Amino acid sequence: MLTETGRVVAVEDDGVWVETIRQSTCGACAARKGCGHGLLNRYAEGRTGYIRVLPGDALQPEDCQIDDQVMISLPESVILKGSATVYLLPLVTLLAGAIGGMTALGTDAGGLLGAAAGLAAGLGLVRLHAWHHRDDESLQPTMVEIVTERPQALRLS
Repeated sequence: MLTETGRVVAVEDDGVWVETIRQSTCGACAARKGCGHGLLNRYAEGRTGYIRVLPGDALQPEDCQIDDQVMISLPESVILKGSATVYLLPLVTLLAGAIGGMTALGTDAGGLLGAAAGLAAGLGLVRLHAWHHRDDESLQPTMVEIVTERPQALRLS
Protein backbone atom coordinates (compact mmCIF):
# COMPACT_ATOMS: atom_id res chain seq x y z
CA MET A 1 0.00 0.00 0.00
CA LEU A 2 1.43 3.37 -1.02
CA THR A 3 0.53 6.24 1.30
CA GLU A 4 0.77 10.01 1.04
CA THR A 5 -0.26 12.89 3.25
CA GLY A 6 -2.27 15.77 1.88
CA ARG A 7 -4.43 18.72 2.88
CA VAL A 8 -8.19 18.64 2.38
CA VAL A 9 -9.26 21.50 0.11
CA ALA A 10 -12.89 20.52 -0.57
CA VAL A 11 -15.44 18.12 0.91
CA GLU A 12 -18.14 16.49 -1.25
CA ASP A 13 -20.90 14.01 -0.40
CA ASP A 14 -19.00 11.02 -1.77
CA GLY A 15 -15.36 12.05 -1.42
CA VAL A 16 -12.87 14.81 -0.67
CA TRP A 17 -10.38 16.77 -2.75
CA VAL A 18 -6.85 16.62 -1.36
CA GLU A 19 -3.89 18.84 -2.21
CA THR A 20 -0.55 17.05 -2.30
CA ILE A 21 2.94 18.43 -2.82
CA ARG A 22 5.23 16.66 -5.26
CA GLN A 23 8.30 15.35 -3.57
CA SER A 24 11.26 13.69 -5.19
CA THR A 25 13.69 11.07 -3.96
CA CYS A 26 16.28 12.20 -6.50
CA GLY A 27 18.44 13.75 -3.77
CA ALA A 28 19.33 10.26 -2.52
CA CYS A 29 20.13 8.86 -5.99
CA ALA A 30 23.72 8.69 -7.25
CA ALA A 31 22.68 9.24 -10.89
CA ARG A 32 20.68 12.42 -10.24
CA LYS A 33 22.88 14.71 -12.36
CA GLY A 34 22.68 12.61 -15.51
CA CYS A 35 19.09 11.47 -15.28
CA GLY A 36 16.24 12.95 -17.31
CA HIS A 37 13.77 12.04 -14.57
CA GLY A 38 15.79 14.09 -12.09
CA LEU A 39 15.69 17.07 -14.46
CA LEU A 40 11.91 16.84 -14.73
CA ASN A 41 11.57 16.50 -10.96
CA ARG A 42 13.64 19.62 -10.40
CA TYR A 43 11.18 21.49 -12.59
CA ALA A 44 8.04 20.08 -10.94
CA GLU A 45 9.20 19.51 -7.36
CA GLY A 46 7.24 21.49 -4.81
CA ARG A 47 4.25 22.02 -7.07
CA THR A 48 0.87 21.11 -5.75
CA GLY A 49 -1.49 18.58 -7.24
CA TYR A 50 -5.15 17.96 -6.54
CA ILE A 51 -6.66 14.50 -6.31
CA ARG A 52 -10.14 13.26 -5.56
CA VAL A 53 -10.10 10.74 -2.72
CA LEU A 54 -12.85 8.30 -1.78
CA PRO A 55 -13.82 7.56 1.82
CA GLY A 56 -12.00 4.71 3.51
CA ASP A 57 -13.33 1.92 5.70
CA ALA A 58 -13.27 3.98 8.89
CA LEU A 59 -13.61 7.53 7.51
CA GLN A 60 -16.42 9.33 5.76
CA PRO A 61 -16.22 12.70 3.98
CA GLU A 62 -18.29 14.36 6.71
CA ASP A 63 -15.52 13.44 9.20
CA CYS A 64 -13.19 15.84 7.39
CA GLN A 65 -13.00 19.61 7.28
CA ILE A 66 -11.11 21.91 4.98
CA ASP A 67 -7.42 22.19 5.98
CA ASP A 68 -7.34 18.79 7.75
CA GLN A 69 -4.23 16.75 7.00
CA VAL A 70 -5.25 13.27 5.83
CA MET A 71 -3.36 10.12 4.97
CA ILE A 72 -4.42 8.65 1.61
CA SER A 73 -3.51 5.26 0.21
CA LEU A 74 -3.42 3.46 -3.11
CA PRO A 75 -2.69 -0.25 -3.59
CA GLU A 76 0.67 -0.98 -5.25
CA SER A 77 -1.06 -3.25 -7.76
CA VAL A 78 -2.93 -0.24 -9.16
CA ILE A 79 0.38 1.53 -9.86
CA LEU A 80 1.87 -1.59 -11.48
CA LYS A 81 -1.16 -2.30 -13.66
CA GLY A 82 -1.50 1.35 -14.60
CA SER A 83 2.17 1.61 -15.55
CA ALA A 84 1.92 -1.53 -17.67
CA THR A 85 -1.16 -0.19 -19.42
CA VAL A 86 0.24 3.28 -20.05
CA TYR A 87 3.72 2.18 -21.19
CA LEU A 88 3.40 -1.32 -22.62
CA LEU A 89 0.14 -1.08 -24.56
CA PRO A 90 1.34 1.77 -26.85
CA LEU A 91 4.71 0.06 -27.26
CA VAL A 92 3.13 -3.24 -28.29
CA THR A 93 0.73 -1.56 -30.72
CA LEU A 94 3.62 0.52 -32.16
CA LEU A 95 5.66 -2.63 -32.83
CA ALA A 96 2.65 -4.48 -34.24
CA GLY A 97 1.91 -1.52 -36.51
CA ALA A 98 5.52 -1.36 -37.71
CA ILE A 99 5.56 -5.07 -38.51
CA GLY A 100 2.16 -4.84 -40.20
CA GLY A 101 3.22 -1.83 -42.26
CA MET A 102 6.47 -3.48 -43.34
CA THR A 103 4.62 -6.65 -44.28
CA ALA A 104 1.81 -4.87 -46.15
CA LEU A 105 3.89 -2.31 -48.07
CA GLY A 106 7.32 -3.97 -48.00
CA THR A 107 9.16 -0.68 -47.44
CA ASP A 108 10.65 1.24 -44.56
CA ALA A 109 8.13 4.00 -45.15
CA GLY A 110 5.36 1.42 -44.71
CA GLY A 111 6.91 0.37 -41.42
CA LEU A 112 7.11 3.99 -40.31
CA LEU A 113 3.49 4.66 -41.23
CA GLY A 114 2.41 1.44 -39.54
CA ALA A 115 4.37 2.34 -36.40
CA ALA A 116 2.74 5.79 -36.26
CA ALA A 117 -0.71 4.28 -36.74
CA GLY A 118 0.01 1.61 -34.10
CA LEU A 119 1.20 4.23 -31.60
CA ALA A 120 -1.91 6.34 -32.21
CA ALA A 121 -4.10 3.26 -31.76
CA GLY A 122 -2.28 2.35 -28.54
CA LEU A 123 -2.68 5.84 -27.09
CA GLY A 124 -6.35 5.75 -28.04
CA LEU A 125 -6.74 2.41 -26.28
CA VAL A 126 -5.09 3.82 -23.14
CA ARG A 127 -7.50 6.76 -23.22
CA LEU A 128 -10.45 4.39 -23.71
CA HIS A 129 -9.25 2.22 -20.82
CA ALA A 130 -8.98 5.28 -18.55
CA TRP A 131 -12.47 6.46 -19.52
CA HIS A 132 -13.94 2.98 -19.00
CA HIS A 133 -12.44 2.64 -15.50
CA ARG A 134 -12.92 6.25 -14.32
CA ASP A 135 -15.55 5.23 -11.74
CA ASP A 136 -13.90 1.98 -10.65
CA GLU A 137 -13.52 2.39 -6.88
CA SER A 138 -10.79 -0.28 -6.66
CA LEU A 139 -8.53 2.01 -8.73
CA GLN A 140 -9.14 5.19 -6.71
CA PRO A 141 -7.15 6.46 -3.72
CA THR A 142 -8.89 6.21 -0.34
CA MET A 143 -8.59 8.03 2.98
CA VAL A 144 -6.86 6.07 5.71
CA GLU A 145 -6.84 8.52 8.62
CA ILE A 146 -6.95 12.14 9.62
CA VAL A 147 -3.40 13.02 10.66
CA THR A 148 -4.07 16.49 12.07
CA GLU A 149 -7.40 18.20 12.39
CA ARG A 150 -7.97 21.88 11.94
CA PRO A 151 -8.73 23.53 15.28
CA GLN A 152 -12.46 24.01 15.81
CA ALA A 153 -13.69 27.58 15.74
CA LEU A 154 -14.63 29.06 19.05
CA ARG A 155 -18.41 29.27 19.36
CA LEU A 156 -19.98 32.06 21.29
CA SER A 157 -23.43 31.40 22.70
